[in-house]
Amino acid sequence: MLSKDIISKVIQRCLITGGDFAEIFEEDTIDTTINILDGKVENSISGRSYGVGIRIFKGLKSVYTYTNNNSLTSLLDVAQKAALALGEIGEEGKIILNSTIVINNNPIIYLPSTIGINKKISVMKVAYNGAKNYNSEITQVSVGYSDKEQNVLIANSEGLYTEDKRVRTRLYISSVASFNGENQTGTEGPGRSMGFEIFNEIDPEYHGREASRVAHTMLHADNCPAGRMTVAIDNGFGGVIFHEACGHSLEATAVAKGNSVFTDMIGKQIASTKVTAIDDGTIANAWGSTNIDDEGNKTRKNILIENGILKSYMIDKLNGRRMGEESTGSGRRQNYKFAPTSRMTNTYIENGTDSTEDIIKSISDGLYAKKMGGGSVNPVTGEFNFSVSEGYIVKNGVIQKPVRGASLIGKGSDILMNIDMVGNNLSRGQGMCGSSSGSIPTDVGQPLIRVKEITVGGR
Repeated sequence: MLSKDIISKVIQRCLITGGDFAEIFEEDTIDTTINILDGKVENSISGRSYGVGIRIFKGLKSVYTYTNNNSLTSLLDVAQKAALALGEIGEEGKIILNSTIVINNNPIIYLPSTIGINKKISVMKVAYNGAKNYNSEITQVSVGYSDKEQNVLIANSEGLYTEDKRVRTRLYISSVASFNGENQTGTEGPGRSMGFEIFNEIDPEYHGREASRVAHTMLHADNCPAGRMTVAIDNGFGGVIFHEACGHSLEATAVAKGNSVFTDMIGKQIASTKVTAIDDGTIANAWGSTNIDDEGNKTRKNILIENGILKSYMIDKLNGRRMGEESTGSGRRQNYKFAPTSRMTNTYIENGTDSTEDIIKSISDGLYAKKMGGGSVNPVTGEFNFSVSEGYIVKNGVIQKPVRGASLIGKGSDILMNIDMVGNNLSRGQGMCGSSSGSIPTDVGQPLIRVKEITVGGR
């Protein structure tokens, strides 16, 4: 990685046109992806990427550029061109960098790069067999495996000089069930900020069977009725609704520019008193965790909503300037090609006091959304539409027949106020979140919750 001497010279060059902050982000990443379709390895790709990102602030103006050439001559040239976008050349100052030791919250036992490809494929085939052998109506199974070792160095004109290593491993299974020309799909995607030891914690065969179970169950389900009804949304990946419909509206990326329904709402009630929501980048080995964010700040446990009251936003450095607030350790980016902005890490609704049994018994006529799928949201208004990948009708407090084709439609601000029961079985699911700074790994989570009324799309 780059030396302090080189970085100091580059940062000094960044500030020659009156900039008041400059940052260097260096990345060296090794990654592997493998795909199996119908029992055969379709592709196996391993690669290495390297680059340096340079960012300069002048007040609220910002410029970002990057290069793959880390020679001093090249870096100085790139830095000067970026600086010229902000003003005319003046004098270079002097930068003193101070090393910061990063405390590792995500210990790794087996680096993925030390594991042979055949061992990785063996794990994938266990997942494949678990999925394929579930039922004769499972007609296609695909299994994906990915791992990444990302080494980063972050330095800036405030004297910061720090490094971090991020390691992630994930398995992804997609099963298709078919009958009489109809198809239904089930998916599973467990991942962690771990090395190959992840498979001491997760069971590939179980996740393969689970993907096929959902596909097979939904293949023989009736169509979901539409209308306003009470809905219970299960734990784990059910938290994707909070992530999408509410979480993005609490990021400074939207809040600082007034493009959020929650702008200027700190200290006000925005949710039911049952709701406490947290974004925590410090959870050991969680999929969305890092020791430091991509601006070099320690990640934190940020309480966003406490008993319905908005307590905090997720803030990066530039948007913090716009808001007059300090960073909350929420600056993230996909890689060196992206400037960082405020993003979620591991975002979840905290455990409540209601039991699963009581929540289901409380529903006289409604829907139990056991698994959530994808959807879309307008971060300005909070309006969302999410598919239910596995759903069941609830009548008189009893879970009954499965239904397919359900979707949940509403506004994030409304759903927060309509959560009137929160269970005590918190779990998290893994996903990838896309925004202006690229695609990043995030955990979503919650216990089982009850929404007293929401629009359910169906047939």
